[in-house]
Amino acid sequence: MAAKAAGDSPKGEESAAACPSDGQVALLRQWDSLQSGLRRLSERVLKDVDHATGLAPSSFQVLWFLLTAPGQAAPMSELSRTLGFTTAGTTKVADRLCEAGLMERLPHPTDRRVTLAALTPQGRATATRAALTLADALQERISTTLGLDGLKALADFATRIDPETAAAPVNAATTPTA
Repeated sequence: MAAKAAGDSPKGEESAAACPSDGQVALLRQWDSLQSGLRRLSERVLKDVDHATGLAPSSFQVLWFLLTAPGQAAPMSELSRTLGFTTAGTTKVADRLCEAGLMERLPHPTDRRVTLAALTPQGRATATRAALTLADALQERISTTLGLDGLKALADFATRIDPETAAAPVNAATTPTA
């Protein structure tokens, strides 16, 4: 079968093929509703955290990661990778957190090429306060609408479709319960 050259198709055939079907339009609308709703919700609850603690969303992400990391410290490269930040972005946030006394950079005990990001006592207190603020905001905005089972189901679905976590087992110890 010979390939058709561009312009060989009847007029309108290309434009008809380019239009999404009704099913595709419905899928795209569902996707838009999901991603825009989660984005707006995330912005609102992180605004609550910022209002209560003065932490920008990126700073809160770093502090939360360190709060839940073993020893409340992690290599800077792991911080970048886990949070999806560039090296420069991670350095910028880390610099701000160090200047604020919430985080410190420490040498790795066995690998001098590695720098650890670690919470200071003030950072631990701030991260804990921010996490409690976020939990309250989520309780108010999500749990009252979906219930804890609905929220767990939504989180399970998100984990299943996330290309980064879909293959990784869910840690039952970190899954919230009633």
